[in-house]
Amino acid sequence: MTATPLAHRRSRLWIRLLPIAMVALAGWAVRTPLALAHPLPAGLLFLWIASDSRLLSLIARTPRRRPGARKIVAGLALAIFAVLVAAPSAIRDALLGLPMLAGAMASVVAVHLAWAAAAAWRTLRHPGEARWIAALSELLPAPLLRLAAAELRLLHLGLFRWGAAPEVPAGCQGFAYHRHLTPMAITLLVLQGIEMAIHHLLLAHWSAFAAYVLFVVSDVGLIYMIALIKSFRLYPVLLTPDGVRVRTGLLIDRFVPYETIAGLETAFNAAQVKNRETLNAGLLAWPNLILRLHEPFPGRRPRRAIAFRLDDPEPFVRALRWRLGTR
Repeated sequence: MTATPLAHRRSRLWIRLLPIAMVALAGWAVRTPLALAHPLPAGLLFLWIASDSRLLSLIARTPRRRPGARKIVAGLALAIFAVLVAAPSAIRDALLGLPMLAGAMASVVAVHLAWAAAAAWRTLRHPGEARWIAALSELLPAPLLRLAAAELRLLHLGLFRWGAAPEVPAGCQGFAYHRHLTPMAITLLVLQGIEMAIHHLLLAHWSAFAAYVLFVVSDVGLIYMIALIKSFRLYPVLLTPDGVRVRTGLLIDRFVPYETIAGLETAFNAAQVKNRETLNAGLLAWPNLILRLHEPFPGRRPRRAIAFRLDDPEPFVRALRWRLGTR
């Protein structure tokens, strides 16, 4: 039962990655001496490969129906943008030097922008917290926007939101688990800072550029680590009206409906925690609670239990058993 969804996800991953690999390979090929010696044929071939791979990817994603005209125009516009950005200046100048080809590319991009701007305006008129991301998804690739939004949320969490209250929606109960995690995570953060400083000093004697690159990467890593530490307090385990939301900061977020809970255990052994069917959400500490499930979670590995740790488990045990008893 679980092999078919896994195979489907792998096939969809290949459908997304193969066009990117083809464009990257073509972008490398147009930088060879042979391509630079014949810029126009090389540019036309690069444009054809980018457009063809993008359209074939659209067809593969929707095998039961043809992609709409808007998706086709968006795919061609993305291919044109990729070629103009990735191609060397000689090949780009050769492509733009043909008036009819340059006009056709400009027309495709203009149609896409006008079509997407109209759809984005319609999206912005609807209320909702994610409307800006949905509106920008009409103009830019949705996976890229989701990645950018996630990175901005991490940076915002790491740099700001000091002293913010834990996120407990109305009608929910929050249960903390950060008191045992935060000291250990801060210790790791300090060790990471010391190691970063030592590596930076040693690398600076060999290459100043490499030291600057390491400095930027390590600083971003420190911000992400700070965001993770803060998320332990901001994202507690929740009892919602419909189920249990087991969270471990930014790392784990699983929702368990009450009807799928088979039981709650407070006494268990190491074999139960280390079982392959148990998801251990007790990061850096031994869990003190296990939720047993009637049905496994969908995914690559079936999970019939979730082990996690709370700072004070007794109120959670009483509240959960009361909710289960009233259903």
